[in-house]
Amino acid sequence: MTFTLRLTPLLRQQLYRRLRQAYASGSLRLVKRLHALLAVAEGMTVHDVAQMLGLGEQTVRDYLNSFLWRGVASLIYQRPPGRPTKLTKTQRKALASLLEAGPQAAGYASGCWSATMIQDLMQRQLGVEYHPHYICALLQNLGFSYQKARFVSDHLDKAKRLEWCQQTWPTVLRRARQRKALLLFGDEASFAQWGSLSYTWALKGHQPEVLTSGLRKAYKVFGLIDYFSGRFFSKAHTGRFNSESYAAFLLDVLAQTTQHIFVIQDGARYHTSKAMEEFFAAHVTRLTKVQLPAYSPDFNPIEYLWKKVKKMATHLKHFPEFTRLQAEVDKALLHFAQTPHEIMVLMTRYCDSLGALAA
Repeated sequence: MTFTLRLTPLLRQQLYRRLRQAYASGSLRLVKRLHALLAVAEGMTVHDVAQMLGLGEQTVRDYLNSFLWRGVASLIYQRPPGRPTKLTKTQRKALASLLEAGPQAAGYASGCWSATMIQDLMQRQLGVEYHPHYICALLQNLGFSYQKARFVSDHLDKAKRLEWCQQTWPTVLRRARQRKALLLFGDEASFAQWGSLSYTWALKGHQPEVLTSGLRKAYKVFGLIDYFSGRFFSKAHTGRFNSESYAAFLLDVLAQTTQHIFVIQDGARYHTSKAMEEFFAAHVTRLTKVQLPAYSPDFNPIEYLWKKVKKMATHLKHFPEFTRLQAEVDKALLHFAQTPHEIMVLMTRYCDSLGALAA
């Protein structure tokens, strides 16, 4: 069957205008439909049009039949109604608030949400029935994901943390810049001989197994990283963390530098002991101590570095001898001492988190 389509100048103008609108709105179906009509009007056969646009010949014929019957009115696509949503916008916001508050706030004994609990919650609080199979998709649409929780100390002083973000940290940063000093974040880490576990790819049903010596001996490391340059100072030993070993580490750092040093430290007892107070007083011309808010490891960017060191040195590795553990940790420490740009990436992440908290 051969179609002959003749367009008046006005109708052709209308089709071209609709084509421009279809391109602007990104309506690909309508773009193809209009091109099919215009191509047939130019004398192309249905077969050639279908080949050119990647359509079936019957589809092109349907376009032509509909246009001949209804004219320009046939060029309107309407979204199919589909199944109406069960939750209104108000109900969706209410559900999100209930989920964020946690199961116990909603009267459940468990501290973990499950699909069946959320199903019950929606029935009781919103009067809406949802099958558990579809609840996961609903939660994703609401911006939720299935995550592992983390511990946060119940001793947190929110006022002190906010004061650090908005007052203490900007002041310390300004003073360090004025004095052209080193601004060092300090902390300690222990690397256990029995190794450390982490996520890795493995065949389904075959959980990875890592040999372990079971020996509860650890390699101890003091560390300091400079905010401005990414310079990394470290000192490893097999003894205990105490005021004496901490002071010895700081003396080593002083011997390696000539600049004034701002040391930002947490509230560990050997950081704040009487012996260390006397040490800082004796070296006040070279050292300025800055104390982080209590229970705020997230304010110390060196915590990110220790995670990277463990990933490189101890995750999923076997250490039958302590010397092998020492060698792996020392190699990782040397790597970060030689790549300050990697530490600067941690500082960027730290500044981003501080800015978000302050806001």
